[in-house]
Amino acid sequence: MSNYPSEPEFEQAYKELASTLEDSTLFEKFPQYRTALEVASVPERVIQFRVVWEDDAGKLRVNRGYRVQFNSALGPYKGGLRFHPSVNLSILKFLGFEQIFKNALTGLNMGGGKGGADFDPKGKSDNEIRRFCQAFMRELSKHIGADTDVPAGDIGVSGREIGYMFGAYRHARNRWDGVLTGKGLAWGGSLIRPEATGYGLVYYVAHMLEHAGRGTFAGKRVALSGSGNVAQYAALKCIELGATVVSLSDSQGALIATTDAGFSARQIEGIAQLKVERKSLTAFDQNGSFKYVEGARPWTHVGKVDIALPSATQNEVSGDEAKALVEAGCFAVAEGSNMGCTQDAIDVFEAERRAKGQQAVWYAPGKAANCGGVAVSGLEMAQNSQRYSWTQEEVDRKLQEIMKSAFDDGLATAKEYVKATEGELPSLVAGSNIAGFIKVVRAMHDQGDWYA
Repeated sequence: MSNYPSEPEFEQAYKELASTLEDSTLFEKFPQYRTALEVASVPERVIQFRVVWEDDAGKLRVNRGYRVQFNSALGPYKGGLRFHPSVNLSILKFLGFEQIFKNALTGLNMGGGKGGADFDPKGKSDNEIRRFCQAFMRELSKHIGADTDVPAGDIGVSGREIGYMFGAYRHARNRWDGVLTGKGLAWGGSLIRPEATGYGLVYYVAHMLEHAGRGTFAGKRVALSGSGNVAQYAALKCIELGATVVSLSDSQGALIATTDAGFSARQIEGIAQLKVERKSLTAFDQNGSFKYVEGARPWTHVGKVDIALPSATQNEVSGDEAKALVEAGCFAVAEGSNMGCTQDAIDVFEAERRAKGQQAVWYAPGKAANCGGVAVSGLEMAQNSQRYSWTQEEVDRKLQEIMKSAFDDGLATAKEYVKATEGELPSLVAGSNIAGFIKVVRAMHDQGDWYA
């Protein structure tokens, strides 16, 4: 990559995958897969465009829009759209690269992609957001379709933005297609889609606990970061299963429970309403049972904790914070966010896993643990193709099956390709990376995308 501009987020994602492949026996058994990695690490297509729109004062505004169509060997490009000032090509390439292998782990026919714009929805009126979404989709509509590329929501893109963009696509192309997922239930959406990433994360961790002999969620103390869609529904599912949720966070700081009761379901629902109103967690009525630590993440402030679920954004657990979680007794870490842990943090968790056998902390990467969201997006695509809607129970059952399959696949692949000592928990990060990679590159080889 020396001839490219520095893309730190993408380079981090690439190195994480490549290092786990190198540390396994995969390249010993299949040396030709080095060529496959070289090909798979370059997007099939990168689209960049300008988005010109008008604010409420009648002033012309311009933003940069992107779509990284990374890999379509397993199916149409699939991945979210992010509206945030930090959006750039490095971040979208990292997210799209991760998405390829995450989607492979679902077992559904979906390729990998990602897109968005450096537009900030915060502080904008509904009319400004509508005008931006329509201008954004006027260009993006030329490059997507139900059998080509099916975006979804991500940070800054909720049901409102999906609605505006879907309407703009329908008018521009004169087609009603399942071209976006996360749609409203009355116009092609799927039950369980809003809950899917958070619920799927908890379902995945339940399999980790069972395999490691750690019981169930009942009685466990769970630290969560974030307070958006993923964190909210993960928290609600944890509470439903008998766990105590002790933290949430936002971009301004962390909200920490100061009593053994933790958050109630009603309080989580109140926080969800604050997010709809685009308010900070500082507006939450703490009622003497919580403290808000400004400018902090929760990991060093939660005290004793059993399970940590980073569910906000990338690189939100540092090496030092990983050590603090280990010292606090944490024995399961799973990413609800994409690349939520830095490489230093992953190294801490993996060293502990190798050193302490069944009693070690066990880390699960986002491409496996948070694949429930895109899995139900894939189920939404299937329902759209049938022009039919499944029940909540049907979708939830399929989600649980997909999360179990993703866990089992990563576990079995780690046992096959990663050397381990007696009693050592398998590496879920290596197993998931290798399992997703093998599925993708074998499909690419069958289709002539690489050869050796």
